[in-house]
Amino acid sequence: MISPLDLLTSDVLRYPLIIAVLIGLTAPVVGTFLVQKKLSLLGDGLGHVALTGVAVGWLVGAWLAASPADLLAIPGALVASMIGAIAIEYVREIGHTSRDVALAILFYGGIAGGVVIIKLAGGTSQSLMGYLFGSLSTVTGPDVVIAVVLAVVVLGIGLGLNGLLAAVTSDEEFARASGLPVRAVNVLIAMMAALTVTLSMRIVGALMVSALMIVPVAAAQTLVVGFARTMRTAMVIAVVCAVAGLVITASVDLPPGGVIVLLTIGVYVLGLVVKAVRPTPSRRPAAEPSRARA
Repeated sequence: MISPLDLLTSDVLRYPLIIAVLIGLTAPVVGTFLVQKKLSLLGDGLGHVALTGVAVGWLVGAWLAASPADLLAIPGALVASMIGAIAIEYVREIGHTSRDVALAILFYGGIAGGVVIIKLAGGTSQSLMGYLFGSLSTVTGPDVVIAVVLAVVVLGIGLGLNGLLAAVTSDEEFARASGLPVRAVNVLIAMMAALTVTLSMRIVGALMVSALMIVPVAAAQTLVVGFARTMRTAMVIAVVCAVAGLVITASVDLPPGGVIVLLTIGVYVLGLVVKAVRPTPSRRPAAEPSRARA
């Protein structure tokens, strides 16, 4: 049985715990804007592109004889996902391609590029499994440093520019008519998603990170009303589920990303049940004629 002391004293558990808390704080911030923009699958597309970055980093590491072989995998994922974030907005705006087509290109191109390049690097498709579904044993001290830096950037932008980002995501056409930098904000949100994907790959996995952006936000929407309250509630849900999932997978040999996502889905279902049974406020009955006259 894993004790709280084990989480704080063991490097094998302490590093993932730090990253899990950072993921829980950052993913819902980005997810709130993505849900508002009806762009929930952006994280999936960027996660696939990040796999190509992992493979490229692996290939460069093999050329440089780096040790371990995946030393440059996370930096490669960061660069690839940032390029993908900019590319999707470029394809949509300049190429006049719809978002779903641009995301499909990212989906298929990212996973295909990752499988092919990892083979060129001397690895196999199994080498990508830890990045696809997350793993506790692969988290290192440098990963934590990278995660802290990325989380500070995402939270700084997401909370510091909350008003501007919310205005653009709520009504893009009105924001454009008001003179707000809509294109720049769209690119900024996509880049925030790219940073969050890179931050989350070690623990949650590239295939699961989008769920951690979106599902806590959807769960929060069943419990509270309002943009700011939804974001704060989603952050609490994500942190609790990320830490709980980490404790479970440290005790039982299960993929951490899958467990964390299932916990968030459980909270969402619970929120739906609470919303269904919660009594709706009834309207006040109309005043009687005599009382109205009085």
